[in-house]
Amino acid sequence: MTGIRSNKREVGMMALGATAGVPLGTWLLVSVDPTIIRWAIVVLAALMLTLLISGWRYHGKPTATVTVTVGGLAGLSGGAAQIGGPPVIAYRLGGTVAATTVRANLLTYFAISTAITVVTYLAAGLLTTSIFVLAVVAGPAYGLGLVVGSRLFGFASETMFRRICYVLIGVAVALGLPPMDGVIR
Repeated sequence: MTGIRSNKREVGMMALGATAGVPLGTWLLVSVDPTIIRWAIVVLAALMLTLLISGWRYHGKPTATVTVTVGGLAGLSGGAAQIGGPPVIAYRLGGTVAATTVRANLLTYFAISTAITVVTYLAAGLLTTSIFVLAVVAGPAYGLGLVVGSRLFGFASETMFRRICYVLIGVAVALGLPPMDGVIR
């Protein structure tokens, strides 16, 4: 993957939006019924997935306003429900940018938005000892998934890459449905 770099300007614009969106999402997380938030996020993710599967593609050059807005929406849903991926992924997969650049942009954006979220959650008192224990327990499986995904990335064609992303978004939507609580917990 030598030479593959993210578009720093675009990632910076999305991160700017996340800087505003994450605190608002965090406020929603502590203030609104969690079931309402979950339904809203699941519906949003399902709508974006439907749009992508329909074949829609953004063929123009992304504007600063749209990019910041996408980052803000991702920050909002990330702060509220830790599901900040769908807006950013839908925005980037909808375009005509090469998969390697999309991947680099996503990884860079998610690293930045994670840092913003950690700071915001710490300030809101949401990161408790039990949350840290859960992170330590789940961390190795998450890390393994990242390693396997990065190793497999180069083997997929552009079309296959997008299809895999669609399936992952669909699984996240299905598992995020409030009626699934009894099945997966």
